[in-house]
Amino acid sequence: MDAKANLKAKLPSRHVTEGPERAPHRSYYYAMGLTREQIHQPFVGVATCWNEAAPCNISLMRQAQVVKRGVAAGGGTPREFCTITVTDGIAMGHEGMKSSLPSREVIADSVELTMRGHAYDALVGLAGCDKSLPGMMMVMCRLNMPSIFIYGGSILPGTFKGQPVTIQDVFEAVGKYSVGEMSDADLETLEQHACPSAGACGAQFTANTMATVSEAIGLALPYSAGAPAPYEIRDAFCMTAGEQIVELIKAGLRPRDIVTRKALENAAAVVSASGGSTNAALHLPAIAHECGLKFDLFDVADVFKRTPYVADLKPSGRYVAKDMFEAGGVPLLMRTLLDHGYLHGECLTVTGRTVAENLKRVKWNKDQDVVRPADKPLSATGGVVGLRGNLAPEGAIAKVAGMADLKFTGPARCFDGEEACFEAVKKKKYREGDVLVIRYEGPKGGPGMREMLATTAALYGQGMGGKVALITDGRFSGATRGFCIGHVGPEAAVGGPIALVRDGDIIAMDAVKGTLEVRLSKAELEARAKAWKPRRPVFTSGYLWKYAQQVGSARDGAVTHPGGAAERACYADI
Repeated sequence: MDAKANLKAKLPSRHVTEGPERAPHRSYYYAMGLTREQIHQPFVGVATCWNEAAPCNISLMRQAQVVKRGVAAGGGTPREFCTITVTDGIAMGHEGMKSSLPSREVIADSVELTMRGHAYDALVGLAGCDKSLPGMMMVMCRLNMPSIFIYGGSILPGTFKGQPVTIQDVFEAVGKYSVGEMSDADLETLEQHACPSAGACGAQFTANTMATVSEAIGLALPYSAGAPAPYEIRDAFCMTAGEQIVELIKAGLRPRDIVTRKALENAAAVVSASGGSTNAALHLPAIAHECGLKFDLFDVADVFKRTPYVADLKPSGRYVAKDMFEAGGVPLLMRTLLDHGYLHGECLTVTGRTVAENLKRVKWNKDQDVVRPADKPLSATGGVVGLRGNLAPEGAIAKVAGMADLKFTGPARCFDGEEACFEAVKKKKYREGDVLVIRYEGPKGGPGMREMLATTAALYGQGMGGKVALITDGRFSGATRGFCIGHVGPEAAVGGPIALVRDGDIIAMDAVKGTLEVRLSKAELEARAKAWKPRRPVFTSGYLWKYAQQVGSARDGAVTHPGGAAERACYADI
């Protein structure tokens, strides 16, 4: 038996290609033009979230063709397929956002079913927009077959009146327009020039945050997360990934060998250091869950608390993903964190080497100011903090990068759903010092845990970003600025304390101490809890109904199945 046949004898695809009884299966592959040699090589699924919904995804199919060439050059047989994605920028501010977080589960589930159904041996997954990145990484860990993640790349910044702009500026322009600080003509010009290329939102919003995570956690090739979508160097990363996946098959290196507790801590550290999206506190527990690891919101917050904020990235800083890539990329950020004791260098990566080995040749670039040395940070603690208290017994999360005042106390203004709050903001029916409470937007209550960027951006555009606070059992976009606290748990739909708050109750937030309290006695909260009645569900059929029945708390990642800890048989071992 030659080396190829010996390798194939251990792989899932043997069930569809080897032996006389698989002649009908092989006939399908001959129908698609495969040769005998290709049929008996390892099968590599090349999954993309390509669609025409938004620029985030539009270049993924082209990049997949380069991955396929790499797989073939490495001695494997690529099998391309697509899955869905819901793009947050399009879904934002209306009921479409209820589909965003659930799409993460559909992406993971659909890729799993495709891989299982066709008995593929390895996976290269390409993703562009927010939930598609963790969704793809989740299924890699779930199947535990050799896998490499590829980010489609960020968009280039636009230009408006001689200044660089991103989609964040467009959302905030809506707020300026609502108070007469921007004309119709300027708003139209801005919207036409803010997004000049393919790629995901350019600042350290959720897509770029999770792309940064993909390198730090070890599932992506070094530097691959930083290169913008239009850059030709993306082809080199795609080609290399295709070749490397075959090497991972031969070596038997799998995602759960890579995604360990320490790797998850590395991922949380780069989120903190880059002032990344609060959504990472939802996605990292979900990825851990697929590996059978317990790594919840509080574990993520612990890492945030001890990691400095060093990358001066929008929305809180000055630069975008393109700038960090050109300054030295994610490896530059990781190198300074490693040098100062904030990363575990012994963690394995898809290169087959450790984090420390990958970073050995990375030299500090003193001619840039995008990333500070970790011993001279922008702030001593991370750009994202965890909170808990009588209003959030299961925790909450806030992005504080770039904020001067980390404490806020004020009277509650309660809204059951984002639309009611957005309408009040649009008409300026709120007061300076208010704490706007948006509830029934959690994983079950939404359902789908919507992001509130339309509301927070409008507040900022009105010049009120630092003068009011906003809390929700839903989520905030990575583009959110100001004192905004999300992921409040337990959520209102299950009777959490946020459901019990009334207009005028005093809410106190302290991002230094990590507390979120409503100034009510335990007896008063208990009395209100007894009187509380659950709301009738909005959706009584279809996927959103199904999601609401299955989804768990934000603290554990809003997951929908028992995860790796309950697994009896691993797909990769069939």
